[in-house]
Amino acid sequence: MTTVTSESADSLSSWITLLLAFSCGLIVANIYYAQPLIGPISADLGLPPQLAGLLVTMSQIGYGAGLLLIVPLGDLIENRKLVIATMVVGAAALACAALATSPSTFLFSALLIGIGSVAVQILIPYAGHMAPEAIRGRTVGNVSTGLMLGIMLARPLASFVAAHASWHVIYAASALAMVILAIVLRLALPPREPAARLSYGQLLGSMVELYRDTPALRRRALYQAALFSCFSVFWTTSPLLLAGPDFRMSQTGIAVFALVGVGGAIMAPIAGRIADRGWTRPASVAAMLLCLIGFALTLLFPLGTTGSLATLVIAAVAIDCGVQLSLILGYRVLFVLGAGHRSRLNGLYMTTFFVAGAAGSGIGAYAYAHGGWMLAAAFGIALPLAALAYFATEPR
Repeated sequence: MTTVTSESADSLSSWITLLLAFSCGLIVANIYYAQPLIGPISADLGLPPQLAGLLVTMSQIGYGAGLLLIVPLGDLIENRKLVIATMVVGAAALACAALATSPSTFLFSALLIGIGSVAVQILIPYAGHMAPEAIRGRTVGNVSTGLMLGIMLARPLASFVAAHASWHVIYAASALAMVILAIVLRLALPPREPAARLSYGQLLGSMVELYRDTPALRRRALYQAALFSCFSVFWTTSPLLLAGPDFRMSQTGIAVFALVGVGGAIMAPIAGRIADRGWTRPASVAAMLLCLIGFALTLLFPLGTTGSLATLVIAAVAIDCGVQLSLILGYRVLFVLGAGHRSRLNGLYMTTFFVAGAAGSGIGAYAYAHGGWMLAAAFGIALPLAALAYFATEPR
């Protein structure tokens, strides 16, 4: 089997790209299944309502820790082995979650599910290594389409399965899917040996230097932090709005609304082509404006009206497209900085905006609880405005 070195790839088959995209979607979905199932899981396990949010938070903590501590190992350890080992952890955790009968067991499993799900952030730089320079942005964009679809489809899929069977089933099925997928990836993907020869301590220490000495990383990470936080505000508060007295939408209706966000996935391959053409600056502005205008539109009509619902749908697609566009542009900028530290750059990039997204969810929920949709939308609008202000300082 051919070994893929840092810069040796000169082609990438469409079926390998499709496999990587499918894998990313299937893996990342694991950390989103719990979001619509907080109620039934907490009730079944006897977790107090005031602690139910931990069902989601623990997987987020695990994912964040994995981004910082495991993803950088892609610059040190053979990538295929690292992906499979991480997926095995995730599969075992999913199986434990499916069998859980106590809150502590499920919460610990959720932590490990988050850690196991960072395999997607090893696969994306891997795709960047495999793709030739001329189509690197397009390839990463295509693979990230699967990531976006996995995020957006996980919640309605989990709701549907739980409604017709049990929440245990979605976790058991996903555990089996991870095992099968790991076998397929082991057989289909060529190994990729990193060139770096560092200890793990040196690897982590070098990330501080990378962040300090790479202005492009800091800038793209902060752009994406603002937009991903805006995304988190919208998708945390819009279900609360739709379930509230203005719309009184059922869980099924909210699940259908969540499917609207899948439309944002169409932006990923488009974004990759835009990045490959060198249009990063104008496309960055477009991404910020999509998020800004999307949120602003939701304030045009009185809540509960047909016009208000229509603008929420438009906002969902616009914000998702803006965030996805910015994400791919950031990948393209970072992945041309050198193959030797591509995984570390990705780990720092993802960690920065993932933390911002978690903060956006918390602040957005607080804003909605204390000021309704008006305050939550104002916060959502302020974030892309801040990104535009920071972009104005970017050297030409």
